[in-house]
Amino acid sequence: MARVEVCGISKSFGATAVLRDISLSVEEGEFVVLVGPSGCGKSTLLRTIAGLDEVDAGAVLIGENDVTQLPPAKRRIAMVFQSYALYPQMTVYQNMAFGLRLAGQDGQAIDAAVGNAARLLDIEHLLERRPKTLSGGQRQRVAIGRAIVREPAVFLFDEPLSNLDAALRVRMRYEFAKLHQRLKTTTIYVTHDQVEAMTLADRIAIMNRGQVEQFGTPDELYHDPQSLFVASFIGSPRMNLLEGVIEKAEPVRATVRLPGGAVLDAAVDASAARPGDKVTLGIRPEHLRSQKTGVAGEVALVESLGNIRFAYFATAADPDPLVLQPSADEAIRQGERLSVGASPDHCHLFEANGRAFSRIGRRSLAA
Repeated sequence: MARVEVCGISKSFGATAVLRDISLSVEEGEFVVLVGPSGCGKSTLLRTIAGLDEVDAGAVLIGENDVTQLPPAKRRIAMVFQSYALYPQMTVYQNMAFGLRLAGQDGQAIDAAVGNAARLLDIEHLLERRPKTLSGGQRQRVAIGRAIVREPAVFLFDEPLSNLDAALRVRMRYEFAKLHQRLKTTTIYVTHDQVEAMTLADRIAIMNRGQVEQFGTPDELYHDPQSLFVASFIGSPRMNLLEGVIEKAEPVRATVRLPGGAVLDAAVDASAARPGDKVTLGIRPEHLRSQKTGVAGEVALVESLGNIRFAYFATAADPDPLVLQPSADEAIRQGERLSVGASPDHCHLFEANGRAFSRIGRRSLAA
């Protein structure tokens, strides 16, 4: 395994800038996920690390070596694609052994490498079959096995689960996590699915328009988003976002007036704000609660998912309903009129440019 460092990478296709001065470091043995909406540049960044796309500026380091000008075969990486890219005329064994044969390894070493990978992935019984006879999950295991036998310093995965059905994706997420625990190989994994990102990653890089919006642990991204984009992207259901204006600004608190007249406090450093500044107040569904004063409205729908419930709360001031996640002992009924709010410690606040105000007492919240 090896450390990966991306230093000021920029990439354009014609007049379109796809990557804009991206820098990030992936530590040895770390599992890092690149996530973001379609077109944000995550797959292009992965391809520049692999050497499949040349960069216009910047450098890629793997271990202590600058590999920016090296071809993929000399970068000590193995890449698994969304499409599996298996040779249909070859058996599973032949697909997994193909790269080792090209590298000139002897038959005994190839047998040992393929056998070890097959046992690790539980596909020993498939070695003599061809890809067309395999399920999607089995094909993906073969593609991963072909990567494992090369014993790379870095694994690169480009949306490897997107072709699988929902149930199989859940199973394969577990398999990926278990595989990484066993191999401890540095891994960079691209997905558009935030659930995959949150469950698999040691750290996540959230990308938007060719830049990294925030790079941190799943806990940091969920509890302490540094931009409005991150706050709205991470979380399902997403964070409730309410437009408002600063009524009172202090170093440890901001008082925000919302369009319907409700006033809520956020425990943030608002010392640089001024009364009248436009802001966006953010509250996670699990932190929104019924209270005596707050945002007034009506419960339009209560959705039960068995172990959890969500209540959709319609207000006169906002066409989009707020989403509450009631506690187990909280009785909320469809058609009920009430007021909702949240404690200042659970309110996020964002400037008009989308940047977050620094929250007070962040560490205690994470605990």
